[in-house]
Amino acid sequence: MSDRTIDLTDEIVDYIRRVGVREPDVLANLRRQTAKLPQHSMQIGPEQGAFMALLVRLMGATSCLEIGTFTGYSSTVVALALPPNGHLVCCDVSVEWTDIARQAWTDAGVADKIDLRIGPAVDTLKRLEADSFDFAFIDADKTGYDAYYEECLRLVRPGGLIAIDNTLQGGRVAKQSTSENVLAIRALNEKIHADGRVDMVLLPLADGLTLARVR
Repeated sequence: MSDRTIDLTDEIVDYIRRVGVREPDVLANLRRQTAKLPQHSMQIGPEQGAFMALLVRLMGATSCLEIGTFTGYSSTVVALALPPNGHLVCCDVSVEWTDIARQAWTDAGVADKIDLRIGPAVDTLKRLEADSFDFAFIDADKTGYDAYYEECLRLVRPGGLIAIDNTLQGGRVAKQSTSENVLAIRALNEKIHADGRVDMVLLPLADGLTLARVR
């Protein structure tokens, strides 16, 4: 037993990815393709993807929302976890990156489940119906997180789940920093901790994953 998360060495990470997740070939191929991009660190890891897929299945979710799609790993893994009648709305501003995502969706056989909206996410979110989603994933520009969180509180039904990525900022949230991203995430972490509208936990998974269940 331990009262804290262990430090993850490269060897442990390799072990987890070998026996701790079942990564479909389409996702492994997408991860290798994205690794060639300078921005590759924006992609979630397979263990986080598997965790999110399990949450979606456990919830019996049929309607999901993603803010920040990049090359499509998280959207593909969520769409694969949805039932045949499930759907996922994806918000992003990049045609270049989401063209890679579109190919991954086609390769995975989930393109018909996904509705990609290109444009500023807040504008897209304001046009969506309240209480219409079971699960939402926020992984976009950090200074926009507070606005995305507020919109998700409107859009995700009571009992639904909001997952927020990068809430540890490489550990910088616990240190002195002048980074706009760190300051924005630190303020949001404090806000969610005190927010009576949700049940919450910040998990030390990857770069920090906050789960907020809408009450």
